Amino acid sequence: MSLERYNPREMEPHWQKVWDDQQSFVVKDGDTRERYYVLEMFPYPSGRIHMGHVRNYALGDVVARYQRARGKNVLHPMGWDAFGLPAENAAIERGMNPGIWTRQNIEAMRAQLKSMGLSLDWTREVATCEPDYYRHQQAMFLDMLEAGLVTRKQSKVNWDPVDMTVLANEQVIDGKGWRSGAPVEQRELTQWFFRISDFAEELLSAIDGLTEWPEKVRTMQRNWIGKSEGLKLLFALEATEKTATTSIEVFTTRPDTIFGASFIALSPDHPLTGELAAGDPALAEFVAECHRHGTATETLEKAEKQGYFTGLSVAHPVKPGQTLPVYVANFVLMDYGTGAIFGSAGHDQRDLEFARKYGLPVIPVVLPPGADPQTFTIGEEAYTDTGTIFNSAFLDGLSIEEAKKTIADHFASLRVDGRPQGTVEVNYRLRDWGVSRQRYWGCPIPVIHCEACGTVPVPKKDLPVVLPDDVAFDKPGNPLDHHPTWKHVDCPQCGRPARRETDTMDTFVDSSWYFVRFTAPHADTPTVPEETNAWMPVDQYIGGVEHAILHLLYSRFFTRAMKITGHLGLDEPFKGMFTQGMVTHETYKAGDGRWLSPEEVRVELVEGERQAIEVATGRPAQIGSIEKISKSKRNGIDPDEILKTYGADTARWFMLSDSPPERDVQWTEAGVEGASRFQQRIWRLVGESVAIAEQFSEIEAGVDDEDALALRKIVHRAVKQVGDDIEGLRFNRAVAQIYELANALARYVGLVSPAPAARCAALAEGVERLVQLIAPMMPHLAETCWQTLGKQGLVCDAAWPAVDPAYLVDDTVTLPVQVNGKRRAEITVAKGSAQTAVEELVLSLEPIARMLEGKAPKKIVVVPDRIVNVVV
Repeated sequence: MSLERYNPREMEPHWQKVWDDQQSFVVKDGDTRERYYVLEMFPYPSGRIHMGHVRNYALGDVVARYQRARGKNVLHPMGWDAFGLPAENAAIERGMNPGIWTRQNIEAMRAQLKSMGLSLDWTREVATCEPDYYRHQQAMFLDMLEAGLVTRKQSKVNWDPVDMTVLANEQVIDGKGWRSGAPVEQRELTQWFFRISDFAEELLSAIDGLTEWPEKVRTMQRNWIGKSEGLKLLFALEATEKTATTSIEVFTTRPDTIFGASFIALSPDHPLTGELAAGDPALAEFVAECHRHGTATETLEKAEKQGYFTGLSVAHPVKPGQTLPVYVANFVLMDYGTGAIFGSAGHDQRDLEFARKYGLPVIPVVLPPGADPQTFTIGEEAYTDTGTIFNSAFLDGLSIEEAKKTIADHFASLRVDGRPQGTVEVNYRLRDWGVSRQRYWGCPIPVIHCEACGTVPVPKKDLPVVLPDDVAFDKPGNPLDHHPTWKHVDCPQCGRPARRETDTMDTFVDSSWYFVRFTAPHADTPTVPEETNAWMPVDQYIGGVEHAILHLLYSRFFTRAMKITGHLGLDEPFKGMFTQGMVTHETYKAGDGRWLSPEEVRVELVEGERQAIEVATGRPAQIGSIEKISKSKRNGIDPDEILKTYGADTARWFMLSDSPPERDVQWTEAGVEGASRFQQRIWRLVGESVAIAEQFSEIEAGVDDEDALALRKIVHRAVKQVGDDIEGLRFNRAVAQIYELANALARYVGLVSPAPAARCAALAEGVERLVQLIAPMMPHLAETCWQTLGKQGLVCDAAWPAVDPAYLVDDTVTLPVQVNGKRRAEITVAKGSAQTAVEELVLSLEPIARMLEGKAPKKIVVVPDRIVNVVV
């Protein structure tokens, strides 16, 4: 049988229509099979997919198709993270409503994703910008408000003066707004918060149970929650006319370094700072300058350490007669600990930089192992490792942990202002989740402000609170504030004129429960608990490591909050978590410094060296570094062009084969062309096997000869290994196994014709198994091959091939052969072969005979089934 060249442009749309017509991937009601839920993080509808999407969704699709083949009822849905500031900015630029822009983008991206052949249940599609989604979010907000999980309070926030909105700390990059690039300011606003900090210990301790998460992600979560045990310590303030305050309370995780203390530092927002600034214009200006920067911890730590001496001092708590100066410092946060610290410059880098800047003492009190206490000094870096306490009176000679306990006991017995001078306390870095955003394109917060009744929840019968379509962006700030009618409403309690809340929810709220909505996307309630509890937690969640902190943490909190409010019955949303690497590509620059896209460059090999030419001008271009694909450096690859040129299967195969999925993958033309060639190779192999099968009216499995048995072993081992590798998310290793199997089958074709029927049966089984193995990865090609092999039904509905354990047992073993301890050859023998048979075979080897030069060896050492050593 002769087959034409496989044409993906013809076959891929064909099979996509077949799957769609047969609803192959739609979850059916009443399906009693074991459930499996696989989900990739849903995309923001920017208008076009990129190669990162191709990789992310290809990974998840392999898992979904494999688990379906394993007989499970698989939920594999898709939706859109559709609210957010980018749509609002795009609307301003284009003079259109964000909803129109967003929905157009969804249409375009849905078509692109469908062209990838993903096994998605599109009947469960959700978009967070649609009222039938966010009305349930509003209902849950009200449930959480009633349960005490939501609060409203004043807070310091990052304020973008250009985008006119609050920014999360992660949206502040080097002190500037992540989109506008404007210097971020601190402002104090009344905001809505989820009380996630109440769950800090629970969220932290549960991380140990997330055994199917990457350790780096679990570590990032632990660090963000930031549990620290320390000491609250009172410093007696020296008498002064500047304030009636008599003590300053600090929180420290290093009380062992108290003898090295050289200053006290207050937050710019500390109450004492505010009191002093009222009478000190210079201090007030310093505080104002601090507020011109964001609140992000990373930003503050990178900033130059700045301080203002208040003129106050406190008594040194362990050095009688000595005092410590009190500063206001830009790196001290009010919302951590007490908003005040003591600086021990020898053992904290921030404290050291501050002390050097202001000429304060640097007193080392922790001695590194093996260091001389007489000569040890602190240079440019603080010493933060383990050691022994010295220069510290009654703490000398103790370890750090021993010193912490000893000094805590010491201060517990003393009093300042009638209170224990020291109290052991646990603190967390995690702060309440501020969800108020001063923008239009987000989920409206369902509350009403009434002068008589205060803050009143919108009655559930009046949900959803729908965004108005007729908004204008001609004024700075939130369009909802400027809308002539939308915000004006009667109070649901007293009936008087009142005002809607015009802040909308942080889009992290939208993405903190979408995976739950997929379990019952058409229900008239946020969830159907029996369905949700049956599907959740998500068995395998896949997405970028950039979401490893906030999205995952907020989702973990939100799941707990939904449990408290009765919407589901579990704590953790994601059983398995996988973070894929990025897609990278070479960068190119024109002679005038312009970034060039790969389509604008021709790379040639000149005298053995790669050289780039700008196609439009014919001039040399510079080949730059390999970097993450980005718009700014124009090194992206258009998935549409790849899919049109090579087909979806080729793009999927390349993404799966080139590197371990947790690592970055470099997109290369040579790599994708190699994937395309392999696709054609599979197609030819199927054609050859069909042609061989046509020589027999009926293939009956007879007794396998040696070659047939060897092939069956290769096939069954490949099936076992590919299955294990997919379950372990080692996709590149699964691909390597498939390459090896294809090579073995290609070699075997030459042994088959003419050949006994048994040998043909082994080939037929091998090719059939090969098609099933590629089905999760190259599904269109697999369906075409399955049909060509004359199989009934669709390969996507076929069960994963069974493995015969008998074919997994090795009857032979390969032994390395050494001469005087150096490897010179190897032999393959039956397991358990007699020593005399092994010795005879070794002596017959040409390399061994040549080294013996006709002489007998002194001895031959045979370690059964392990190694042979010839001593000459």
